[in-house]
Amino acid sequence: MDVKIINPILAAFSEILPQIGFCSVRKKGVSLVESCVAYEGVLVNIALLGSIKGVVLIGMSMDSAKQVVSKMMMGMEVPTLDSLAQSALSEMGNMVVANSCMQFNKIGIEGLDISPPTVLISESGTATLPVKKAIKLSFSVDDIDVNVYVGLE
Repeated sequence: MDVKIINPILAAFSEILPQIGFCSVRKKGVSLVESCVAYEGVLVNIALLGSIKGVVLIGMSMDSAKQVVSKMMMGMEVPTLDSLAQSALSEMGNMVVANSCMQFNKIGIEGLDISPPTVLISESGTATLPVKKAIKLSFSVDDIDVNVYVGLE
């Protein structure tokens, strides 16, 4: 996977999150990881289809997910990740990945589409991306840790 493929996703993440209520989006790191991703908490899984194929996973702990949803809902307390909270996380993922398609279009990669998001919740889950290696982008979003796994080819 060409590491330049992450630039549209970085741009989308940094552009969309301030639009939904976050003040600070800071990239903490970029690393190459195995395609099998172990997680505790939440993953929002969205596939990209077209000239680029693969998935983008947005992951965070349960507490971080509740904080993200609370921020999106203007400070409303979020004690559990009920269907409304999961819908908010799905919408955040939709907005980020759809915007990344627009960012890809700006650099000449056209005709991309996205799948509806799937929210995965587990205390000790595993997700396998459809590539040999994936890129992990680590962010601090208003001091909330969020990881984005990019498995595109």
